[in-house]
Amino acid sequence: SAQKDLTTLLNDSSITLPIGYVNVDSLLMNYNFAKDLNESLLRKQESTRATLNQREGQIRNAAADFERKLRNNAFLSTERAQQEQNRIMQMDQEYQQLAERLTQEFMIEQEKLNIQMEDTIRARMREFNRDKHYEIIFSNRTTSTILLAEDKYDITNEVVEFLNSKYGPATAAATSGK
Repeated sequence: SAQKDLTTLLNDSSITLPIGYVNVDSLLMNYNFAKDLNESLLRKQESTRATLNQREGQIRNAAADFERKLRNNAFLSTERAQQEQNRIMQMDQEYQQLAERLTQEFMIEQEKLNIQMEDTIRARMREFNRDKHYEIIFSNRTTSTILLAEDKYDITNEVVEFLNSKYGPATAAATSGK
């Protein structure tokens, strides 16, 4: 019967079906393009943090200065003290807006890079499959559609090698030309 043939076929370990899966987490850790995108995101995050820290420092100094002057009655008038306090509150408000804007920009950038990454991988997979002839290639993510698969169907390393051959070395690994 056909059922019997299929069982025999599936139990024959020398036979591999034209399917494969890619462990996406492993792929992203080893694909040089992904490493570079990650690196650029980290740099952006770092520069954002530095900008915000600098602003925070300026506000802290201004506030401490204000407190000291207030204690020493160094303001010529209550009006002057009030003006200075308003200036500091304004600085703080601008800081909050800046932090919000930079966080927003970072999230947009991250989203953009993720889409770029997925598009690149999808396009390259077509190219990869031209001479491999897989019927299906699954991705194996934490929200995976694959609950169990034989190791022989794991083509992650092969895919990573292929992708890197099309992209080249990660700039992080190469001597930093950027």
